Amino acid sequence: MNDIIQTDMIVIGAGPVGLFAVFEAGLLNMSCHLIDNLDKVGGQCAELYPDKPIYDIPAVPHCTGQQLTDLLMQQIEPFNPTFHLNQQADAVERTNDGKWRLTTSIGTVLEAPAVVIAAGAGSFVPRRLPLPGAAEREDQSLHYAVRRMEDFRGKSILIAGGGDSALDWTLNLQPLAERVALVHRRDEFRAAPDSVAKMRELVAAGKMTLHIGQVTELQGTAPDLDGALIKSPDGETVVPCDTLLAFYGLKMELGPIADWGLNLEKNLIEVDTETFETNVDGIFAIGDIITYPGKLKLILSGFHEAALMCQKAFKYCYPDDKLVFRYTTSSTDLQKKLGVA
Repeated sequence: MNDIIQTDMIVIGAGPVGLFAVFEAGLLNMSCHLIDNLDKVGGQCAELYPDKPIYDIPAVPHCTGQQLTDLLMQQIEPFNPTFHLNQQADAVERTNDGKWRLTTSIGTVLEAPAVVIAAGAGSFVPRRLPLPGAAEREDQSLHYAVRRMEDFRGKSILIAGGGDSALDWTLNLQPLAERVALVHRRDEFRAAPDSVAKMRELVAAGKMTLHIGQVTELQGTAPDLDGALIKSPDGETVVPCDTLLAFYGLKMELGPIADWGLNLEKNLIEVDTETFETNVDGIFAIGDIITYPGKLKLILSGFHEAALMCQKAFKYCYPDDKLVFRYTTSSTDLQKKLGVA
């Protein structure tokens, strides 16, 4: 067996809610190791929407997904969390001394009294284009996410989809690109009405084109792209493009967590809303992956859940210690931890 890493809390998921859990845990002297199947921290905010504005973080009128991630990383820096990226939480088992032993997909082994699942709604995987040549073009001329807007400057872009992601990136990339075209299977969209109206204004002004139909063929020699064949009720047409952004939505893969004996409802984990503990002692869950009456899938809700969760997790980590609630504004001890005393 690999060397076993000992810590107080194992956090599965390094998105905003998982990162804030590190902060709350750190205030209570709990050390954290985080596991994420992405190659960077930030979860969906950093992977899918790094440049997308967020307006509902308390006291932060405006920030992007990446900026929020950067601020959270700055906030938890005093607590020195350890990240295990590009790996998935695989198996978990109870040890003889009552801890949880977790093994990842690449063989990393960790032990802790508390495990926290903060994995969003699971591992998000884009719905890929089921066409010949798609796999060979992925991350070259075919993309399922926009990580850096600047990478698309001067490109001839075809965007496929009718939801918020497709419309948002149509509007955001149109000023940067040489040409932008949008294709959707019908002339009705699931995106915000304001976004749809702005897109139609660009079409009417001749600044982009809209095609009703489906992409049925990729043209050119992979990994390059010369154009896409679109089939519509009126026939077929070729849209010249060197870049295709496909936003057909995401499918959720809960992964091995589904086999951990947790109470699940439609692939969401049921929790006790006083402690955010699951039906398994010492395993907690917070964020979009959980369900309870009145649950709102908001980042700020996940922050609240992380704070309450840590109060109970502390009892597993330090069963003989009394938990004293303190405020960062008045506790010199907490201020020393944060390096601001």
